[in-house]
Amino acid sequence: MEAPKYTADIFDLLSKGKFICSNSNEEHIRKLYATIDTEQNHDFLYDYFLNINFILEKGDEYYYFSRRETTVDLERKIEQAFKWIDILDFLKTFDNAFGSGYRFTPSDILVKLGLDAELKSKIDGIKRYSGGKEKPNEILEKILNDLVKDKFLDIEDPNFNQYKVLASFKYLEKIVMTINISEDIKNEIPE
Repeated sequence: MEAPKYTADIFDLLSKGKFICSNSNEEHIRKLYATIDTEQNHDFLYDYFLNINFILEKGDEYYYFSRRETTVDLERKIEQAFKWIDILDFLKTFDNAFGSGYRFTPSDILVKLGLDAELKSKIDGIKRYSGGKEKPNEILEKILNDLVKDKFLDIEDPNFNQYKVLASFKYLEKIVMTINISEDIKNEIPE
């Protein structure tokens, strides 16, 4: 079989640690998703990318690459996971329904931030990921830009600064859900 159309585009995007989501606002990304999602193409691409040490992984309405990791890479990934856990905690504190398909504006979050002490405490917790930003709107802008860059969010309407949560956000939720703390050590973890 010949490589499917868009194979180079798929590799280019996924090799940068991005996601290909079925509900992306970008038509080209949806075409890439549809290309991968056919059984024949998926099997070919899985084997093709495996030969160059990339594992094509399928999530719920999204695709991404994983790789066998060295210890140094695992430590870096653990640090990244801590970041995503803190950000996910912040966003779920804003609205527990925050997930794939959810639509919001930064001003929605900022309004609730002014009213909710717990949310205000959470934004102070994610300040360390904002590159030195201090003001809540700057911290939020940096975090949202990172989520867009990593293909967890799309800007749905730039005129109204409205965002849409992509299917790949389930990946972050899955990371948190797979953390299992046994009852023996649960009491040893400080709140």
